[in-house]
Amino acid sequence: MNRSRTSLSPAASERSTLPMGAAGDPDSPAMKPLEPSREQLLAHFYERFKFYTSLCLGTSAILAVFAFLFLIPFVVEPAIQTILAEFVPEAGICAVSEHVHAETLTNCTWASCREGCTTAHTKCHKIRVNLVRRPFVEDAPPPVDWDETDLKFLINPEGCGYPPRVNCTVFANAYAGPKAPKIFPCYYSLTRLDLVVARYSWDDTVRGLVLALVLPTAVFVFSLSVLAYWHCKCCDRACNRRVHAESYASKEDNATSFQTAAHFAGISYSSKLLCELDEEPSDDVF
Repeated sequence: MNRSRTSLSPAASERSTLPMGAAGDPDSPAMKPLEPSREQLLAHFYERFKFYTSLCLGTSAILAVFAFLFLIPFVVEPAIQTILAEFVPEAGICAVSEHVHAETLTNCTWASCREGCTTAHTKCHKIRVNLVRRPFVEDAPPPVDWDETDLKFLINPEGCGYPPRVNCTVFANAYAGPKAPKIFPCYYSLTRLDLVVARYSWDDTVRGLVLALVLPTAVFVFSLSVLAYWHCKCCDRACNRRVHAESYASKEDNATSFQTAAHFAGISYSSKLLCELDEEPSDDVF
């Protein structure tokens, strides 16, 4: 019993692990903890990298969803409406027929310009123009006959925007002020015959629509794919199953290998028989 208690005592086990001649002092080199290996350091770094990267990817995926939802009313929907309106690529000729600076909500049911696309305005500029559907030429005389009269004139296809790009006071002075030109270029719609705008660009419209659709979607899909690959057990099992299947040869390869091995085994056995026959002594010698 004494022998068993001695072998199980912590002091005896600690002394047994110390090298010969080493002291049991905690400050001695033999009592210091072992340094982690290179593989352990790399594994620890990989786990920390995986954690922080997963955190960033998850945040990016959530922000991409909110960005896409934010861009739908401000970029995607106006761009689609602009494309469906089918504005002419070449500007026509317009001249102001009426300009009203209205106040109160009842008088501002529509406006040529609004600073802000989500709020109602109590003051607005309402501009109407006459239109000639032929290309605009600089320094040309005003036309006598107009194709359309008293059409709604908007600053852009949405009729609104945000400073500093959209300034309704500057817009009204530029087209309906005392120093405004008598005729100016404008873009009319082929599907909405009562709509004329001052600014239009097919390239900018398509570029904004593509960026608003592609960028958030790409960020969300990429983040979700990496997170699923790292943390989804189903994806991990599928990948491991594919790698495990590729590590084994197919049945055809196994059959070919077996036939080749059998062929070489037959050749080896035949060669061995011939060598044994050659080594046997002949009866003619005796």
